[in-house]
Amino acid sequence: QVQLVESGGGLVQAGGSLRLSCTASGNIFSINPMGWYRQAPGKQRELVAHTTSGGSINYADSVKGRFTLSRENTKNTIYLQMDSLKPEDTGVYYCHAEVWNLDYWGKGTQVTVSS
Repeated sequence: QVQLVESGGGLVQAGGSLRLSCTASGNIFSINPMGWYRQAPGKQRELVAHTTSGGSINYADSVKGRFTLSRENTKNTIYLQMDSLKPEDTGVYYCHAEVWNLDYWGKGTQVTVSS
């Protein structure tokens, strides 16, 4: 079992920054991919940024150059630094981990960007 706990969401003006954190506990290792998805009201959940088992990071085109995913393996924690935020970045951000072909999700943290 793996548990994921997110923090760091909030309300910010357009152009501002936020940093999200997700700490994993349980049977998870640094090789297991972790990342972030988001879901805007009335829309499907979409990938934001995610590590791969090979160590690379994939970003959605809409956040490239503005968001940075990083991982601190000693703390089993990932971070999403979000800069130059736009109103369209508003949504619930979910931490995700893939552990031996099983998907685990956090409860989500709300990010609201005002124009």
